[in-house]
Amino acid sequence: MSDVMDPHTEARANGLRPLPSPGGDRGAGPAGDGQHAAAGARGAEEAGPRSGAPARAALLVLADGRFPAGGHAHSGGAEAAVRARRLGDARDLAAFCRGRLHTTGLTAAGLAAAAALGLDPLALDTAADARTPSPALRASARKLGRQLMRAARATWPSPELDALARALPKGAHQPVVLGLTARAAGLGPEDAAHCAVYEAVGGPATAAVRLLSLDPFEATAVLARLAPDMDRVAGRAVAAARQAAEHGTEALPAASAPLLEITAEQHAAWPVRLFAS
Repeated sequence: MSDVMDPHTEARANGLRPLPSPGGDRGAGPAGDGQHAAAGARGAEEAGPRSGAPARAALLVLADGRFPAGGHAHSGGAEAAVRARRLGDARDLAAFCRGRLHTTGLTAAGLAAAAALGLDPLALDTAADARTPSPALRASARKLGRQLMRAARATWPSPELDALARALPKGAHQPVVLGLTARAAGLGPEDAAHCAVYEAVGGPATAAVRLLSLDPFEATAVLARLAPDMDRVAGRAVAAARQAAEHGTEALPAASAPLLEITAEQHAAWPVRLFAS
């Protein structure tokens, strides 16, 4: 396959089909059609995915825990960690969230950033499968992706979201849908990566408040102290996504958290549980 230049990202994709740039002619032809692609790039420039207030407001909507994407029903492994007595107070929560951030958080952020850049979402979904050994976590990721897709299509209608929903009616992996949603909202890969890393730690922190009756102020303080780490992880994820545009999905992060995978399988077998994962 010949190299294709995505004018929105200025990234060269080998073996991955970049999507047309958002914000322009959404009925444009395939990526690589110079006339349509240039028009899309100009439209995105005028729409201003990084133009300040409008894009920033969209980012706040997408990252808001009240956005109806189903994340409130998942603990990110915190429920299993509480039962195993590895998570019992704010100090434990900080360690747990830091571990998630640098493993599954980094991996999810890389996938989200790549989707926001316009890499082929089907190839990214396959890459997400390969990076999720646990069947229980794969099922949760696809359920969350399906729920996010429903909310995203109602909020930011997009032919790209429609196409992915048709291709994977049972749900794509949530980080892939997240990145495509960010793209539909006029946001960039950095925004998508920051949403992903915040979700990686925000979910467990919120769950810990319910599971442990933890002081919400303490849980919020944990997240605030993790902010510099979140910025660094998001930066690494975006850099990897840009490499993936050059070299394929193998360049995306594949950091693993074996204990989270093991406990996810155990958690899925519990007859009674507060959270879905």
